[in-house]
Amino acid sequence: MTGTKDYKLWGGRFAEPNHELMERFNASLGFDRRLFEVDIAASKAHAAMLAEQGIIGREDAEAIISGLEQVRAEITAGDLELTDPSLEDIHTAVEARLQQLIGEAAGRLHTARSRNDQVATDLRLWVMAAGRELDQALLQYQRALVELAEKHLDTLMPAYTHLQPAQPTLLAHHLLAYYEMARRDRRRLADCLARAAVLPLGAAACTGTTYPIDQAAVAEQLGFTEVCANSLDAVSDRDFAAEYLFVLSLVQIHLSRLAEELIIWSSAEFGFVTPSDAFATGSSIMPQKKNPDAAELMRGKTGRVIGSLVGLLTVLKGLPLAYNKDLQEDKEPVFDAHDHVLDSLRVAAPMLEGLTVHADRMRASVAQGFLNATELADYLAAKGVPFRQAHEMAGRAVRLAEQQGVGLEQLELAQLQGISDQVEDDVYEALDPRTAVNRRTSAGGTSAAGVAKALKEARKRLWPPKK
Repeated sequence: MTGTKDYKLWGGRFAEPNHELMERFNASLGFDRRLFEVDIAASKAHAAMLAEQGIIGREDAEAIISGLEQVRAEITAGDLELTDPSLEDIHTAVEARLQQLIGEAAGRLHTARSRNDQVATDLRLWVMAAGRELDQALLQYQRALVELAEKHLDTLMPAYTHLQPAQPTLLAHHLLAYYEMARRDRRRLADCLARAAVLPLGAAACTGTTYPIDQAAVAEQLGFTEVCANSLDAVSDRDFAAEYLFVLSLVQIHLSRLAEELIIWSSAEFGFVTPSDAFATGSSIMPQKKNPDAAELMRGKTGRVIGSLVGLLTVLKGLPLAYNKDLQEDKEPVFDAHDHVLDSLRVAAPMLEGLTVHADRMRASVAQGFLNATELADYLAAKGVPFRQAHEMAGRAVRLAEQQGVGLEQLELAQLQGISDQVEDDVYEALDPRTAVNRRTSAGGTSAAGVAKALKEARKRLWPPKK
């Protein structure tokens, strides 16, 4: 950008320029330039309101709005260089270029506002737009989970506790657990965005303005649902950014949990799944390797996202009212975390779509580890044996089967009757893993009928009928 060197919004008070080290240290243009779209949108709404209220002339407002649109076009096209640290931030850079384009009228844009309420407005607008983008990515991820689950409504697999085989379940049921996590994520996101949609513009530096502004009109034009009720809070509040980072952290944690399971499942020891070549890499020395790097990166980025949340909370923890320059540190963690979570979600959906599931290996694992031991205890309890006694009897049966190197269902009837005289021929049906799955009909249980119903409801939510 030429002709804007040393353009300052505050220069009149100072007799000498900033040291060049201070300029670099103070500048945020290197990262807050991505706010240019929302900054220009908010400035256009502000200018229109100023004219409507008679605070500035309509001709000036029209020149400002037209000039701002030209600045937006120049930045979008890459024709406007945004690298000069003396410009400090995107707000100064936009105004400096506007002044070049339209002259004196540009100086009237900043009437009745401060950079304090301006940057708070910009970041809220950015988070609102980013949240909508995130919600769409979560939707696509949910759809990938549901479509994979629909293909595996009959695929038996072990459910685990403590990473030890626990009870039989369905792969579809397992995948729907992650769908529910994402469903909660989207609800949290919507709640967060509702609180972000509060307009700070009009708070000015910290105590409001003497001009007869119409904040409600600006709020309506920009998509805010209400106006900040306290000017000191308006310029200093970053709860919405911290909340957004918390939402992002939970989304990434949920993705990391799925990634961890896919990594384990793709190991030779499990052999439950094989990632597609599109989302795996090889080794520079071992030709046989196929590494689940997409899932590993998803897991690894979780620390970075959580770190962004902790970083912002640490910035906020000791700040007095109202605005402090520390708040310049609010944007980079939000931008960084959003980018990495969005990338992870956009990778997760096609990674799931390309996953090869080895249903035979999953089914074979169900036959190992005595996953039907609880079924034997429940069977005995249903015959009238107190559950604590039934549990002990089932444990003895497991010990016996283990000694003989067989499954519970392979023990002879006489052996089972030797443990409890309540055992009859129907015990073998109870020990069948498919029966074990389908008997779990409680709400949210793993029965095929229950899972099919959950899939049907999920499909209705994710693919609503067109009106």
